Amino acid sequence: MENITADGMDMTGYRIGIDFGGTKIEIAALARADGRELVRRRIANPGHYAGAVTAIRDLVTAMDAELGGTGTVGIGIPGSISPESGLIKNANATWLNNQPFGRDLTESVGREVRVENDANCFALSEAVDGAGAGRRVVLGVILGTGMGGGLVVDGKLLTGAHHIAGEWGHIPLPWPRITEMPFPKCFCGNEGCLERFLSGPALAQDWKGPGHRDTAGIEAAAEAGDIAAIGALDRYVDRLARACAMAINFLDPDVVVLGGGVSNLLSIYARVPLLMPRYVITPQCNTPVVRNLHGDSSGVRGAAWLWSADEVAA
Repeated sequence: MENITADGMDMTGYRIGIDFGGTKIEIAALARADGRELVRRRIANPGHYAGAVTAIRDLVTAMDAELGGTGTVGIGIPGSISPESGLIKNANATWLNNQPFGRDLTESVGREVRVENDANCFALSEAVDGAGAGRRVVLGVILGTGMGGGLVVDGKLLTGAHHIAGEWGHIPLPWPRITEMPFPKCFCGNEGCLERFLSGPALAQDWKGPGHRDTAGIEAAAEAGDIAAIGALDRYVDRLARACAMAINFLDPDVVVLGGGVSNLLSIYARVPLLMPRYVITPQCNTPVVRNLHGDSSGVRGAAWLWSADEVAA
């Protein structure tokens, strides 16, 4: 059935993407042809399993009614899916863990719902039409309250045998300094994970001390001569350069795209590439480290891109 708007936009086929956050659920529809955003809505996350399934069903139903069609549905979550059981694991919304979220959503919505890790959705969004567009191998990294990552090769997610590919935050800080020892404990049970050094709270605590979580104003403070801010930023960019260099040594991506709150610190894009060659095992290191293009929209956009153009209903 033909469905053309007054401005000539074809809405016959569209992708629905959902960003399932700890406090909110955001939904958006993208046009099949060019990925233009058609509609976006946001609601509070009910905070319990049955309520979340119902809320997502109602959001999709309302979106279809508004657009007059039936969109494909993808959702990004703060966790991952066990390849063996299909159950959710490693979700910080702990009530999602060990639940058949994908199967329950598919049954409730009445069509297949693809569920993917939110960092993977970020990487896919930036690889398809974001800061990594046109690059063959894209490493997307979220530097926020926690730290996550995703890998996209030739436009497709690389998830791995255990569906944990790109979990960059839970490998040790490479080339550690004596002053960085002993390594801090991580919630995962190991010590010295990158998340304990490169997340937003880790930078805030290095700047202002234990208990602080906000990095707002650190660059301005450093420019104004704040010794603590200068030191924290110096350590941060060197640690991030080491982490990027390690990824380049074993993966050699075409681009590293940063997201999350820390990605808004503009100085890291000038400083980190200058430090990486010290650690990369090649005479020249030209791998760009860039800021994301879609910002907070990458979650819903990446979830929508879990369906290829050929799969979107015509």
